[in-house]
Amino acid sequence: MDKLKKTLILAAPRGFCAGVDRAIRIVEVALEKYGAPVYVRHEIVHNKRVVGDLAAKGAVFVKELDEVPDGAPVIFSAHGVAKSVHANAKDHNMIALDATCPLVTKVHIEAERHEKKGHHIFLIGHAGHPEVIGTMGQVEDGSMTLIETLEDALSVEPPEGVPLAFATQTTLSVDETSQIISALQHRFPEISGPRGEDICYATTNRQQAVKDLAPETDSFIVIGAENSSNSKRLVDVALTAGVPEARLIADADALDIQWLNDANRIGLSAGASAPEVLVDEVIAKLSDAFELTIEHQNFVAENLTFKLPSILTR
Repeated sequence: MDKLKKTLILAAPRGFCAGVDRAIRIVEVALEKYGAPVYVRHEIVHNKRVVGDLAAKGAVFVKELDEVPDGAPVIFSAHGVAKSVHANAKDHNMIALDATCPLVTKVHIEAERHEKKGHHIFLIGHAGHPEVIGTMGQVEDGSMTLIETLEDALSVEPPEGVPLAFATQTTLSVDETSQIISALQHRFPEISGPRGEDICYATTNRQQAVKDLAPETDSFIVIGAENSSNSKRLVDVALTAGVPEARLIADADALDIQWLNDANRIGLSAGASAPEVLVDEVIAKLSDAFELTIEHQNFVAENLTFKLPSILTR
C-alpha cells in the first residue's frame, strides 16, 4: 500500500540552549577531572535521555545532599538552587559545582538587589518548579510572593507601605507573562522591574519560531519532558497560534502515528533541554510511516555560549 504523503517542517531554533549545553558540559568535564562518581543534585536538565547518558558515564543523580558523601564533587542543576543548598554543601566540605544557567543567576542577583532595597518581590512563575524554588531561596522567607496567573496579579495584596518589585521565571510564556506584568504595573505604578528581559533568549526564540510556523501546519509535535516548563509552553503557543492539534512527546516511542493520518503539514520543534538525537529519531519514525518531504524554517540563528566554572578550567 502506498504511503501517505506528508510535509514535515522543522522549527528553528529548537532544542538545546546555551544554558543546557553548559550544564551538560559541566557534568562531563567534572567526570574527566574528578573521575566517577560525580554527584548531581536533581536532574541536571529536564530530559531523561540526557540524564541517562550522563548516568552511564558515572554521574550519580540524587534528590538531596544527604545522599552525597562529605568531600565529594556535587553539581547543582541548571535550574538553580537556594542559598541554603550552597551553605549545606560548604558545611560538608563538598566540591560544589554550580551549573545554574547564567540567565537564571541574573534573576537571583536581581532578587537580592531588590531585597537589599527593602522591596517586596512578586515572582512570576510556576509553583514547585525547581527554578522558582531556587529563586525564592535567594531571599528571606516572606520577602517574595509567587504570582502564577493573571488572576493572581489582579487579586494579590502586598504588605502595606512596602515598595514593590517583580521578577520572572526564565521559561514562561512570553505573551502570558506580558499580560501579568501589565496587570501588576497597572495596579502598582511604582513597581520596579528587571533592567532587561527575564524570560531567556532561548525561550523567546523558540516560542516565536513556533508562533510563526504554527499557522502553516495541521498538527504540531513538540519534543520535551512533561516536567519541562519551556517545552510545555511551546505546545500552548502552537495551539494559541492556530494549529488545530499540538502534542508534547518525550521521544519517538511516545509518538502516535495514527494521530497524524489526516495532517498534511506537520510542524516539529523541541524544548531547550531536548537533544537533537530525539528529533532525528522522530523524523526516522515519520519517514518509516509516510512519504515525507522535509522543510526547514530559519527564524533566527543562535550562537551564544557560556563559560564553564573556573574551578573546572584552571
